[in-house]
Amino acid sequence: MNRLLIFILFTCATPMLAAANCIDQERLTGVNISGAEFNSSKLPGVISRDYTFPKDDEISFVAAQGANVIRLPFRWERIQPTAMGDLAESELKHLQAVVSFANSKGVCVILDVHNYAKFYGQTLNGDAALQNAFINLWLRLANAFKDSKQTAFGLMNEPSYLPREEWASLAKRTLFELRKAGSTNLVMIAGGHWSGLHDWFAPEAGLSNANLFADLKDPLNRTVLEVHQYADKDFSGTGTKCRDAAEFDSLFQKISNWARVNHQQLFLGEFGVPQSEECLLVLERFLNLMNGPEWKGWTYWAAGSWWGKYPLAINTNSTNRSTQWPIMQRHFSRETWPKKSPPRAPQP
Repeated sequence: MNRLLIFILFTCATPMLAAANCIDQERLTGVNISGAEFNSSKLPGVISRDYTFPKDDEISFVAAQGANVIRLPFRWERIQPTAMGDLAESELKHLQAVVSFANSKGVCVILDVHNYAKFYGQTLNGDAALQNAFINLWLRLANAFKDSKQTAFGLMNEPSYLPREEWASLAKRTLFELRKAGSTNLVMIAGGHWSGLHDWFAPEAGLSNANLFADLKDPLNRTVLEVHQYADKDFSGTGTKCRDAAEFDSLFQKISNWARVNHQQLFLGEFGVPQSEECLLVLERFLNLMNGPEWKGWTYWAAGSWWGKYPLAINTNSTNRSTQWPIMQRHFSRETWPKKSPPRAPQP
């Protein structure tokens, strides 16, 4: 076989190889593409008026920057309008189309139920029926997204409307039922409350996320703990000024040590900064602080065409490219030939 033919075959095969092994790359690094979770007061809402899904050109742009994953926030009420009911066919097709196109670009997708532990405004707190419905939702999604090389499952974004202990119990039950049903997808379990890295060790009714998730076990070793961290004064992601970058060193070191000791792995599912010089230094610091094997990766918050003047938003086209992109590019972990994550200590 001549060299030109070999080159052509390899070039054509490379995107398929990257796509086929996306989730199994050593690190998953990319961005949130928002829109499908917008307008929670209009449920289910009208697509393209009340909410939107990532466009092909947005996904292509993100892939071209070197990202290998997008986190896709969406609303439970839109994909499953009735608790315990069938998935909405039209909404499912939109999700599947995003996954399919992203995969064709070598990018995998984290399906993120962006509901804060509520359903149509009703909290899951103390509601056994709604908690069972939540598990039912994920069993249905797992049946629709069986290819564990394409999708990861982000169980619930910032489950702040459940006490931490109750959320930890529900999350572990959901993981158990997914594995019992045969799902092999990577699962991401958010910490309780707002999932803040900065308050991972802060107790609520005597229990912290560190206490509640230290014993997390997955028979497949394919579950990671999702944390969020913003750099503004109150860590909310709404301010335009950032804390000093050095303030975060001890926070990242402490949770990394905790993960190592307890044989857990972490994923920074949300973080973002405005484009000021001081904030860009914080962005660089965050990315440097996640180089250890305790970190599966990260997704920046957020990209998407509907953000308007939100100070943390980054664009998804080459026009006036956001200044956060070059910094993230230096830390993206996309690989043509993916490697497995470092082996984790066996869990008793």
